[in-house]
Amino acid sequence: MAKSEEDIRGTKAARAEFAKRGVDVSLADLRVMHGTLHIRGTVKAYRGSPITDIRAEMEIIARVLRQKPEIRDVILECIYRL
Repeated sequence: MAKSEEDIRGTKAARAEFAKRGVDVSLADLRVMHGTLHIRGTVKAYRGSPITDIRAEMEIIARVLRQKPEIRDVILECIYRL
């Protein structure tokens, strides 16, 4: 089954938001399926990032992403590392 263009745009937008905010999702599986962003795996702050509470930062990012037209919901199933 082919991914929808909207899901692809949503995944790219999510990756861009994480990079902009200094969150490393390279050890996580991040994808949008049917408008729902699923994040599974390990997330951490980039070295030198001012983030002190990665869990709180992830909640903020989830709120921001829910406002994007391609993403209806965000499911966080992550391990948080500093």
